[in-house]
Amino acid sequence: MEDTTCIFNGISMNFDDVVTELNLATAKQLIEAAEQTAAEDVGQPMVITVANSEGNLIAQHRMDDAWLASVSISRNKAYTAAALDMPTHDLAEASEPGNSLYGLQTTDDNNIVIFGGGYPLTRDGEVVGAIGASGGEVSQDREVAEAGVERWNELVAGTDK
Repeated sequence: MEDTTCIFNGISMNFDDVVTELNLATAKQLIEAAEQTAAEDVGQPMVITVANSEGNLIAQHRMDDAWLASVSISRNKAYTAAALDMPTHDLAEASEPGNSLYGLQTTDDNNIVIFGGGYPLTRDGEVVGAIGASGGEVSQDREVAEAGVERWNELVAGTDK
């Protein structure tokens, strides 16, 4: 059996453990990390969605007592982050009345979200998917989604904690 372990900058890494694609198993890990933050740090039930690079659903989980509306909002946050290759909060200012993207949220069958909680997931500079969280204030949604992004980055780097 071929040894796929190497040492890089003093860190031993087994490349069998490095995530190379965003699949259901990986999506579940991101959702688990985000849910842990929602439950322990934020204290707010959330809906967390992971989508592929085209914004299509891979996995979604609604925590007990999370708002029903958050199901579609979290999915649209993930869709927006994947479709536009940017965090959804980056769209807020440009979408205000008088600015260049005013009305953006009314395009694409009203699937575009212009407030925080959606983030692209990248590998080697390419967007391979996205995560969206909804259920609390925008700052809470962002914190929960960021926990999923952090977990993704750990898995991609092979620094599984």
